[in-house]
Amino acid sequence: MSKQSKALLIDITKCIGCQQCSVACKAGHKQPGDPEPTLSATAFTVIEPRGEKFVRRLCMHCEDPSCASVCPVGAIVKTAQGAVRYDGSKCIGCRYCMIACPFSVPKYEWSKLAPYVTKCDMCAERVLAGKQTLCAEACPTGATTFGDREDLLMEAHKRIVENPGTYVPRIYGEKEVGGTSVFYISDVPFEQLGFIEPPMNQPMPTLSAAALGEVPTVVTIGGSLLAGLYWFTQRRREVALAQVAEQDEKERN
Repeated sequence: MSKQSKALLIDITKCIGCQQCSVACKAGHKQPGDPEPTLSATAFTVIEPRGEKFVRRLCMHCEDPSCASVCPVGAIVKTAQGAVRYDGSKCIGCRYCMIACPFSVPKYEWSKLAPYVTKCDMCAERVLAGKQTLCAEACPTGATTFGDREDLLMEAHKRIVENPGTYVPRIYGEKEVGGTSVFYISDVPFEQLGFIEPPMNQPMPTLSAAALGEVPTVVTIGGSLLAGLYWFTQRRREVALAQVAEQDEKERN
């Protein structure tokens, strides 16, 4: 498979709301339960009915993700393969990523003793192994397509041009918040389907860059504080995991 940045193209005109993408995603990530109505710590992709249409929600995998820009410990990064990935071993539980995301994607495992932030990772390990994402593989109608980002962008433009009057002349995700790695095309205006309208089509981190540049002292002092907080958080997580393991051992005996 090509080493170019990957992406997903979601064609709302083809989605029948069958939930196969949600089922495959849950199974692949060993998440419990049936498909859910909204994104959660146990549902990385969901189908939202919007009138007679169905809209699939998941992480948009922004080209310049605000979640990564606000993470003080580098627990979230944009990878060369296109996915925005989360590393729980670095996370200190500040949850700034949840606040920063314009699409309200990252979720927190509030019910767990050793909680992590969760979100779609664009099946990163599968993609690295040369496979497509679980959701694209499971889709029976071709509503979700996986491939090279530039190729999918050209395909989206092609469908719009070759089907005048069918599609709204816009690719959602091409320019929003500086561009994403998830594109949508639709025959219904996006604002009617619940899509957010960013105030401007530039990466969200650039809006705060100037302000951040004025606080070097805070960053310097904060480094020491974050180091201590990281140690404390990791220690608390280790203790919680040990307690769970001990409880499991007691129940087995």
